[in-house]
Amino acid sequence: MRLGRESPPIDLHNLVRTLFPIPRSITGAGVRTTLDILREYVPVSIENVPSGTCVLDWDVPPEWNVRGATICTLDGRVLVDFKTNNLHLVGYSRPVHDVVSRDELARHVHTLPDQPDLIPYRTGYFSRDWGFCLTHNLWLTMNDDSYRVDIDSDLQSGSLTYGELFLPGQVDEEVLISAHICHPSLANDNLSGIAVATALAIRQSKQQRRLGYRFLFIPATIGAITWLARNEMLLPRIKHGLVLTCIGDPGPFHYKQSRKGAEIDRAVAHVLRHSDHEHAILAFNPYGYDERQFCSPSFDLPVGCLMRAVHGTFPEYHTSADDLSFVEPEALNQSFALLAAVLDLLENNVTYARTDGRGEPQLGRRGLYRSIAGQKDAGGPSELDLLWLLNLADGKHDLLEMADRANVPVSRLHAAATLALRADLVRPVTT
Repeated sequence: MRLGRESPPIDLHNLVRTLFPIPRSITGAGVRTTLDILREYVPVSIENVPSGTCVLDWDVPPEWNVRGATICTLDGRVLVDFKTNNLHLVGYSRPVHDVVSRDELARHVHTLPDQPDLIPYRTGYFSRDWGFCLTHNLWLTMNDDSYRVDIDSDLQSGSLTYGELFLPGQVDEEVLISAHICHPSLANDNLSGIAVATALAIRQSKQQRRLGYRFLFIPATIGAITWLARNEMLLPRIKHGLVLTCIGDPGPFHYKQSRKGAEIDRAVAHVLRHSDHEHAILAFNPYGYDERQFCSPSFDLPVGCLMRAVHGTFPEYHTSADDLSFVEPEALNQSFALLAAVLDLLENNVTYARTDGRGEPQLGRRGLYRSIAGQKDAGGPSELDLLWLLNLADGKHDLLEMADRANVPVSRLHAAATLALRADLVRPVTT
């Protein structure tokens, strides 16, 4: 259990770069293309839920696909082209082929006057309208009386598509890892989460697992709601969960706690506290990413959200500045390593009881002092770590609680537990 030093099994930035140009939304061919690429790395199963399916208080929307979209002058000059940047078209825009006045076009144009060189990201999933996003500087130059608008899209009965990978463990308890897959060319939000989740899936697939791991690649909001509606029977098995988003920028880490307060909250806080990374712990609130769906009433799953930049608070958020240069390879690797340490903590967070808890055991005749001395230079446990373990091994404290009480990385208490197990001083408690 090494806190934050492990390298990912794949080139994370390269995967982000591969996925970046694909036009995605909450449904459609872009999602399926993205999942097909992920299946080159891990055996994700593809689930298709038909349009119109009732999921909790929602209905699965029609499928949206787009082949092209432009704004042109009447003499044929292309000013805005979806093929140049897929943020140019408002998500779920209906088909349009018309000449419109500038005043009419203005009602369908989105810009960022305070960031005049950037293209905003906008959607209109349920509006049955259309729109374009462009830089404010370009819009200021568009003073013709009329423009030609062409949107080659369709909204038809189809399906909502998501990917799922389940890796069974030895016990009937699961860790849920979720990343939303509906955003178009936004590298941090949320291709960073997709890439790191994929690397974690590769890692966990190659390890002996006490816990099961369920990886979801789903459209935001409607995808999480759909998955919850279809999987209520297995929800009691979800003991820990993380939503991953915006984890490719070089800023400090932010962890948003679960609604109920859970072991995952303590685990992430512990790993962050004993890492070298600047970080902050945020209280749960019902706004953000899919943690708010997983933590909604009745479900109230133990799911938190790990971010670096916090949604809505950084200038690149939902703009064309959230590009490949904003996401850094080293930051992606750090996020992977941190999460790998969290999963290792969850995997090894066992509760122990002394085999004979009456008094302090005699360590010398069991060779434990020599064992400690032999491991000390390799970052192993100290004598005090072993004493903390033996004192708190009463069947009521797990390793994480012990480590927090001793104020040391949980890896040292795990190493102490290994020594104590070999000496037959403790036994694991099945909860």
